[in-house]
Amino acid sequence: MQHCDTLIVPRWCIPVEPAATVLLDHAIVIVDGRIVGIMPASDARKSYQPSVVVERPHHAAIPGLINAHTHAAMTLFRGLADNLPLEAWLQDSIWPAEKRWVSAEMVRDGTELAIAEMLSAGVTCFSDQYFFPEIVAKTAVDLHMRAMIGTPVVDISTAWADGAEECLSRGADLVHDPFADHPLISTCFAPHSTSALSDEAFVELRVLADQLDVPVQIHLHETAAEVAASVRATGKRPLQRLTDLGLVNASLLAVHAVHMTDAEIQQMADAGVSVAHCPKSNLKLASGFARVTDYHAAGVTVAIGTDGAASNNTLDILSELRTAALVAKAVAADASAVPADRALRMATIDAAQVLGLEREIGSIEAGKWADICCIDLQRCNSQPVYDPVSQLVYTARADQVSDVWVAGRHQLDAGQLTNIDTASLFERSEEWQQRITQGMK
Repeated sequence: MQHCDTLIVPRWCIPVEPAATVLLDHAIVIVDGRIVGIMPASDARKSYQPSVVVERPHHAAIPGLINAHTHAAMTLFRGLADNLPLEAWLQDSIWPAEKRWVSAEMVRDGTELAIAEMLSAGVTCFSDQYFFPEIVAKTAVDLHMRAMIGTPVVDISTAWADGAEECLSRGADLVHDPFADHPLISTCFAPHSTSALSDEAFVELRVLADQLDVPVQIHLHETAAEVAASVRATGKRPLQRLTDLGLVNASLLAVHAVHMTDAEIQQMADAGVSVAHCPKSNLKLASGFARVTDYHAAGVTVAIGTDGAASNNTLDILSELRTAALVAKAVAADASAVPADRALRMATIDAAQVLGLEREIGSIEAGKWADICCIDLQRCNSQPVYDPVSQLVYTARADQVSDVWVAGRHQLDAGQLTNIDTASLFERSEEWQQRITQGMK
């Protein structure tokens, strides 16, 4: 018999690739953090001598969920500014709070809280965009979480960097050291929005991103007000301005992309631009409805993100993909729009693709990292099970996630985090709440 580190034996294995596949009574074989086989459980038991066997007889095993866009450290601003439109939310509440409180310590504590929340909800990889990205990366490594680390780029001076030139310099350093070739960390440039940078800064960013071969992600066409302000200031809609500056290509991830014309959607498809769709944040901020079915029809890859916990207010991708599917049906006036299997792909293999990680994660396939989660479907809200994929998308809650592995490491075991001291984490979160509250008086 061959040795393996872990044998996961769920009732259903939903590998995502091949599409629309559900395997009954199969086992997932893990060696050195990677998947080496998916086979009938009876065959696996005959062929392998595992160090650990995880039997989950009422569960579905799926690829680890991927949060394609968030601001992890903003968990510490959760609930600070609710019931406001985006512009007022940012200008009157969030930006003043960030100016006062953002620091390396705040980013470390907020990111740890976010990682604990995401792991508990089945998320094994997140794409982040926030200040002190080197702290975000170190926190992810320390907690064994996969992350795409976005370097924020803005013209203004912040607690982290003094303008766009320093942002870009520090972002280049992050690509090279100390996380170059780290198996859990990848990097990108993340300008906040088209209003945050001059044309000259965008050109510098494009040249540097090309030289370093890293992608770019940006909040784009999130609100009608953003688009109108761009037209007033530059005579161009944001996408047109980015096109003229050479940034509209296959390395661009457009976050939100709510207010797009038919021609702009086709342009994005032709250029290979991807979209990170954050439906609950768009709903809560009343930003509008992204045209997901139109994106799919045009051939644009759409992934699911939560945005930050200050605007969502959760980092629950299961809830997000259900919202994405339901809203898409209403917007398209078509109950068949974004069916359950398509929604699941948006939070797994499609999300991996928009982050450039589809060869490593996003599906349960031999050779890929063992980023996997198990979800308990023997709950009142998920019974009976006619179609496990439909139950995952339309009924499952985050508290049904029982187990999570990141690169083969068991990070959530029977609902308990194995690598995070939640008592200390909650104490620090309470301390931040008190400090921020006192500072607002």
